[in-house]
Amino acid sequence: MNRPTRSDVALRGSAGRRAWILRGLLVVFLAVAGVVVWVSNIWLTDRFTETTRNRAELRLALYSGSIISELQRNSVVPLLLSRDPTLVRALSVGEYSTTSQRLISYREEIGAASIELLDRDGRVVAATDRHQIGEQHANQAYFVEAQRSNDTVFTTTELDTGAFNFTFSRRVEDDSLLLGVILVRVDLGRLADRWRGTSEAVFVANSEGRIILSTEPRWRGRNEADAVAVQSPDSAIERAIEAAGDWAFANPGPYFGGSSTLRLESRIPFRGWMLVSFTAYDSVRERVNGVLALEIMGFALLLAAAFYLLSRRARLQSVVFQRESAELRRLNDRLQREIAERQKVEKTLEEAEQSLAQSSKLAALGEMSAAVSHELNQPLAAMKTYLAGAKLLLQRRRSEEALSSFQRIDDLIDRMGAITRQLKSYARKGGEAFQEVDMREALSSALTMMEPQLRQMTVEIAQSIPRQPVLVMADRLRLEQVIINLLRNALDAMKGEDLRELDLIIAEGDEVVLTVRDNGRGIDDLDALFEPFYTTKKPGDGVGLGLAISSGIVKDLGGRLTARNGDQGGAVFEVRLPRADRGSAAAE
Repeated sequence: MNRPTRSDVALRGSAGRRAWILRGLLVVFLAVAGVVVWVSNIWLTDRFTETTRNRAELRLALYSGSIISELQRNSVVPLLLSRDPTLVRALSVGEYSTTSQRLISYREEIGAASIELLDRDGRVVAATDRHQIGEQHANQAYFVEAQRSNDTVFTTTELDTGAFNFTFSRRVEDDSLLLGVILVRVDLGRLADRWRGTSEAVFVANSEGRIILSTEPRWRGRNEADAVAVQSPDSAIERAIEAAGDWAFANPGPYFGGSSTLRLESRIPFRGWMLVSFTAYDSVRERVNGVLALEIMGFALLLAAAFYLLSRRARLQSVVFQRESAELRRLNDRLQREIAERQKVEKTLEEAEQSLAQSSKLAALGEMSAAVSHELNQPLAAMKTYLAGAKLLLQRRRSEEALSSFQRIDDLIDRMGAITRQLKSYARKGGEAFQEVDMREALSSALTMMEPQLRQMTVEIAQSIPRQPVLVMADRLRLEQVIINLLRNALDAMKGEDLRELDLIIAEGDEVVLTVRDNGRGIDDLDALFEPFYTTKKPGDGVGLGLAISSGIVKDLGGRLTARNGDQGGAVFEVRLPRADRGSAAAE
């Protein structure tokens, strides 16, 4: 029985995670689709409702304008006809054979409903409708008011059928002598006929609130409340209420006032008239649902396309799975070989770095050899002089003075031994075992190594060193290598200076800080200072590895090496190391 390998278990776990991710994406997609449909429904409902309201307001303004235009156009006709010489002469002589024909021509030209000419007794003597000739209107308001007024009179008269007549009348006179009355009827009913057939119910009420013009005939003569109460189900307003119910996903908007119709009113600037319209919202539901259906269909298509792509991808993955497994095994073998080669290269590189550091030390040792040989030649010459003097003193039997010369020779021998011991210890490779090192002693030993060069270049050294030991956890030889390298760099930086000053400061706080400050030319590029092979020296004077190696050594000791330019010129290097009582763990 074959047991599943670790790779098979990982693949199964990956497949399970992908399945859960797909389920999560499906849930997120459905949630987003629901939110989009819900937000779209609210936004579209508000948008289409506002559009319906704007259109209703626009139609109301057009209806009001058409009424005013019709009234204004007919209001000037009585004034013009009352001054017509033919009509005045006909009333004066009582000859009306051609008057009716003349009124008919005026009506066709003006577009009035009808025009009638009445004599002073109120009898119709000429009319565009010849059947009206001979009728008596002496008791009608438009005849009585026209006789009493010098201006055109507008009159609204309710008929037995419930309809209203709208007339403009004006007296006809000759030299202030009343001859008769000219009457122009305005057909506002045809405007109401044009308003019918829409989803609106429109009416015009006079200043008393009575409906004088309406798309619903049964409303005429009533006030608004009574008209709506007695309206039959076959009217436009009833059809609007029945057709415009609540639509999907939303309640009636704020313009419905508890119903599905919108009531708008507008003041007509004529005798206090008011125009009122009821607009149905039945088209809003249809438009909103149409857009929502398109959105839902789009989401359904996207979901179907996603399922198709996922199924196709699954089929492709099942075909490619075995080939990928073989490639992964080959890749794993290759990676193992590369890891082994990389470890070998890293080990070689580490050995090369150690050799390079040692070479740097030996190079520094070679530079110091001339000065050291000079230091050794001086004690040798002095010893030769003291030996000659001691020999002479012994010959003269002055043994005590000869012993003093021998003591001086012994002191010179100790000094030469100290110099050679420093050179021997500096030439050795540093170890990796850390121990407590007094920073003062490390600095003193480095100064001893560099003493010939310091004396040769005439450097003024100012030291600020604590009296008590300053202990750090470090490898003493490697720490001395860093200090010597900093001293050498300081001497190189001050070669062109007439007065050479070197400040050495040891400070102890949370960490031990050794500061080396010179008065040289300073540092041009601080960012690249610790990079390998970066140097400002002339060719042959250095390869740019000293500071890079020193920075690595300080980092291995658990500290850091920093550099900056001094406030008064020169360069300032700081070696920061943990104190011995705090830095043992960090150093390890």
